[in-house]
Amino acid sequence: MAQEMEDFWVFGYGSLMWRPDFPFEERQLARAFGYHRALCIRSWVHRGTQDKPGLVLGLDRGGSCRGVAFRVAPAHREAVLDYLRERELVTNVYMERIVPTLLADRRRVQAVTFVADRSHEQYARKIDAEEAAIIAASAVGQSGPNDVYVRNTVQHLREIGIRDGWLEQVVRRMEEIKLPA
Repeated sequence: MAQEMEDFWVFGYGSLMWRPDFPFEERQLARAFGYHRALCIRSWVHRGTQDKPGLVLGLDRGGSCRGVAFRVAPAHREAVLDYLRERELVTNVYMERIVPTLLADRRRVQAVTFVADRSHEQYARKIDAEEAAIIAASAVGQSGPNDVYVRNTVQHLREIGIRDGWLEQVVRRMEEIKLPA
């Protein structure tokens, strides 16, 4: 699939945008089509546990998503794909896909990304901002508190000029929640 792409582009919609951890030749703000950013993955490792799952980002069906696209040199394609698969496919809740992507300079490219597998047990059916805030406000995993992850995501999105109203609503609601210690 990704091996067949003429130019190898990677689309990031979460931490990959500011922490790609792979070599690239070009980076642009971009919009991927067919999916939207959502806290739709129940995290059993990094931001929660199986007993008390947190929520992390995934691309879910429908709409479009603003993020960052990276063009990777042909010489690095296989190593970057291996790295991304290791990073994203830990519990196989994501599926590798190639999505149509519009770059900030108006070029249209195909980019590899990882989308939520709606049939996976970690997929969180559509939840509202209130429920997401309650979950994220109290979950903690190996990589730290879930609320820190959500706040950090919103902060980084703002820094690159991307506003995500739903995630911002989750953060506002998390700040209002007063959970007992």
